[in-house]
Amino acid sequence: METRVSSATKEVIIGDERPTVLIGERINPTGKKKLAAALQAGDLELIRQEALAQVQAKADILDINVGAAGVEEITLLPQAVQAVMNVVDVPLCLDSSNPKALEAALKIYRSKPLINSVTGQENSLKEVLPLVKEYQAAVVGLTMDDEGVPKNADRRVSIARKIVERAEALGIPREDIIIDCLNLPVGADSKAGLAIIEAIRRVKAELGVNQTLGGSNISFGLPDRNLINGAFLAIVLEAGVTCPIVDVAKVRPSILAADLVLGRDKYMRRYIEAYRQRHK
Repeated sequence: METRVSSATKEVIIGDERPTVLIGERINPTGKKKLAAALQAGDLELIRQEALAQVQAKADILDINVGAAGVEEITLLPQAVQAVMNVVDVPLCLDSSNPKALEAALKIYRSKPLINSVTGQENSLKEVLPLVKEYQAAVVGLTMDDEGVPKNADRRVSIARKIVERAEALGIPREDIIIDCLNLPVGADSKAGLAIIEAIRRVKAELGVNQTLGGSNISFGLPDRNLINGAFLAIVLEAGVTCPIVDVAKVRPSILAADLVLGRDKYMRRYIEAYRQRHK
């Protein structure tokens, strides 16, 4: 199963037997007061800087989210997407829960983006999936519905299956669907990690699609979060996640090490190259 996304000049292929694809998470105002203030003022310079820094850190795809209080996403999301396309050449992940903002960004995007996201909620399925089909994009499917994020693997897998089936019914190929099983903090529930890992394994076995996952929510509220995040990412990569959404600069060495152990780094070239770059 290979998912292909592209910019005007570069294609990224996501697949189980390929090196892990890293989606940069930094262009998102959640928890970032400085970025939120800049977006509220219509200032896109910080977004450009974040885009350049993440690509320099070897992000393969950049997630673009402008959802802050007081921001008109329908106007600002396409502006942010254009600003990022002007300074970097990697594919983009258009991140909004507002279908009109997604469509505005899709209209100006060059080539094939990733849309983040559709959920198992009926209104989301009806509004987002037709956009995915019309613009021939790939899409992230979140395993949540009107009752929220399930705590158990069974419901996560059931929602994932519903999203895949509804997408395929519209003519969206399965390879263009990426599932996110939505991790919950282990600080609130010590068994949350086990449920997520089980769901990821089952989605891989039963649906065969590529999978993404936010790399940091698992450690929310706990000390030494980078240590927890690195351990968690290594486990979920083996379980079936192929393109996590992460702070690339912080976790790339851990992910390269995991890829090496999982046989996804032929002759250890990527790991050795990154080691040499870090120790120049």
